[in-house]
Amino acid sequence: MSTLGNAPDQQPDTGELAVTAASSEDWHQVAQWAADEDWNPGLGDTACFHPTDPAGFFLGRRAGRTVSAVSIVTYSDAYAFLGYYLVHPDHRGQGLGLATWRAAFPHAGVRTVGLDAVPAQQATYRRAGFTPAHDTIRYAGRPLRPGTPAPAEVVPVTGSHLEAVADYDRRCFPAGRRAFVARWLTAPGHTARVYLRDGAVAGYGVLRPARTGHRIGPLFADTAEAAEALFDTLVASVDPEGEIFLDVPGPRHTAHTLATARGLAPQSHTVRMYNGPVPPAEQERTFAVTSLELG
Repeated sequence: MSTLGNAPDQQPDTGELAVTAASSEDWHQVAQWAADEDWNPGLGDTACFHPTDPAGFFLGRRAGRTVSAVSIVTYSDAYAFLGYYLVHPDHRGQGLGLATWRAAFPHAGVRTVGLDAVPAQQATYRRAGFTPAHDTIRYAGRPLRPGTPAPAEVVPVTGSHLEAVADYDRRCFPAGRRAFVARWLTAPGHTARVYLRDGAVAGYGVLRPARTGHRIGPLFADTAEAAEALFDTLVASVDPEGEIFLDVPGPRHTAHTLATARGLAPQSHTVRMYNGPVPPAEQERTFAVTSLELG
């Protein structure tokens, strides 16, 4: 998610800022900042996110103290995603966000870059060359549970499914991310289910523990019925008193219907923006995005 920090069109001060690549261990501090801003990150997100592009996570330090951060994760020669645009509250208003942005952004090269911005920053990112594509609504709440057994088509993801699920994911996402998908499906605490139709993958979903409750993402499926079956099966695996969160792209009306039919309510929204042509993906299969930080 790209919500905080100094706007890309503000001028930085002349204070010395060192911007360097961040290690996975370094990034735990940034994850805590995200939690402090109520982004509700997943408990194991850093371990899954950072290896996707270890050179794409940046920290700004001044006088030895970490003051800013941004990630620009490159997925392919054509696509990258920007997130975690943050400045520590004690250091805002000094242009440190812009300085960090400028130092880190060349990592994207000539790739199209996507990001999720809060509405208040939309005009700012427009001036930086980004164009809005659609809103993404975060739904939250204690979901209704139909109480019916999981259909036979929904099964736990096993090692034998990994390649087929990664192939399916590539149809739904603008770039291949096979190694990330393998980590995401098998990470500690993650619950992954696949929908099989005649033995072929027709959808999959992942539920993970977050600072509050659990988050579902991605939720990709060929049909609303498959998405509903995956959602219900994932939700059935956790405490019924816990909250569920998922981020639904604005144009996906059947996905919004699923969320509201299960008793979830809109909590917040962001704006998906790009600074160039988006590599093709079958967006009609997206019922919930993977994350707002890495797309």
